[in-house]
Amino acid sequence: MREYIISIWNLIDPLYYQFTRLTYLPSKEGNIFRVRLTKYKGRNIVLADGTEINKNDTLVKIHLHNVRLLKEFKTTKSELKKAKTIYRYVQKSLPEINLYIQNHPQSSQIKGIIGITTLNKGCKRLGFEVFSISHPVYQWFKRLAFLPIELISSNNSLWQVLKNHKPSYLIMSIDKLSTMYRMNNSE
Repeated sequence: MREYIISIWNLIDPLYYQFTRLTYLPSKEGNIFRVRLTKYKGRNIVLADGTEINKNDTLVKIHLHNVRLLKEFKTTKSELKKAKTIYRYVQKSLPEINLYIQNHPQSSQIKGIIGITTLNKGCKRLGFEVFSISHPVYQWFKRLAFLPIELISSNNSLWQVLKNHKPSYLIMSIDKLSTMYRMNNSE
């Protein structure tokens, strides 16, 4: 059944890509993220490095390429192995995000990167700061949006997924991104 759902998702994904204005990064090794510029709509926050993120600040929204991960994990049963693989993909992809921002025409206006995920263990080691989603309606909307991914990708029951997987914002400032993930333009 999972394989059937992943096949359907694979067919729908190009439409999702078109409607969300996502962009693939030019990558030799296939970046795990698709990105787009966004205006931040959450509560005002201050990151550990002093960067203030306020309503309507420009951020790069990062989206994991979920269908690609689901196809890759079809035969992987270990949750730990899945988590380690995602961690490595993210770590390998962040230098290209940094390069994308440096070369973007609006780079001087971009204050950071943001993602929303239920996979927030290990994110601090990658340089992200984790913030809860304060608006309860938006939080439930994101829970429902992530529900199919969670159910397909794990062996957990619906109750376990709803109980244990709460979506959060992952945010990193441009300064921290460029310090941790500097990449030469020649690479």
